[in-house]
Amino acid sequence: MINIQFSASETAWATYQDTIVAACAARSLEINLRQDHAPEDVDYIIYAPTSDLQDFSPYTQCKAVLSLWAGVERIVGNSTLTMPLCRMVDPGLTAGMVEWVAGHVLRYHLDLDRSLQTQDRWAPKIPPLAQQRQVSILGLGALGAACATALAALGFSVTGWARSAKHVDGIMVQHGEAGLKSALQNAEILVLLLPDTGATQNILNANRLALLPQGARIINPGRGTLIDDAALLDSLNSGHIAHATLDVFRQEPLPQEHPYWAHPHVTVTPHIAAETRPITASDMLAQNIARSESGQPLLHEVDRKLGY
Repeated sequence: MINIQFSASETAWATYQDTIVAACAARSLEINLRQDHAPEDVDYIIYAPTSDLQDFSPYTQCKAVLSLWAGVERIVGNSTLTMPLCRMVDPGLTAGMVEWVAGHVLRYHLDLDRSLQTQDRWAPKIPPLAQQRQVSILGLGALGAACATALAALGFSVTGWARSAKHVDGIMVQHGEAGLKSALQNAEILVLLLPDTGATQNILNANRLALLPQGARIINPGRGTLIDDAALLDSLNSGHIAHATLDVFRQEPLPQEHPYWAHPHVTVTPHIAAETRPITASDMLAQNIARSESGQPLLHEVDRKLGY
């Protein structure tokens, strides 16, 4: 019997309890899933960073902590977390992100906002074909790579950027500081899908915003800390950046007094770009447990030094 501790909210427990049991049964895993195991008896912890569990030192036999979240910035620095930590890479979440990003890239590409604003008059403006539109994606993890591939399939000229060298089929990939400069200079539409680390916070600052072409548009479904908010507002007010669609923020919910709400060139969405789907996420959890139990490497294990 495999003892699994579920450490997340009561809402999450109600959502995931049955789907995790079913996913494990489908892989012939005999599990005991509870919220109240004695720490010394736990084999795996299914975890959300909002859980009350913050001290992992009593879990002396735990083989891995399996996060329900894609982001691990709230837990990766926990000094008591000495066992492997795996982030959630959910096929359902990835599909949702691809659809959301593709939708907003197409919205900008086709200038749909302008069309909606001119419904009372005949004002034709023909957009270029996708192959003539330069899109850059900062961050080529599972989500960034999937979005880049989908946009390239639609015909867009896509450049991806990662901190270190990486290969994604069909995508021009840049890396390092020189690569970042090039990716920004060519980006008519910029998509941010980087993790939240010390190296990525405020990566889109005033100097880098100035590298973007005049009239560029920004889409951020990644992390709120990636953008220097004051610098973005200055760039929007000057007209250098034409518009920004923001789904993530430093403080959530976004305070009602925040200038993003009233800004005519900002679209705010309430952190809805992608959401973990219980059925597909539970299957991923069960897959990782099955791999661990059979001696195979865990999937999506976090590199503590990199922070993701």
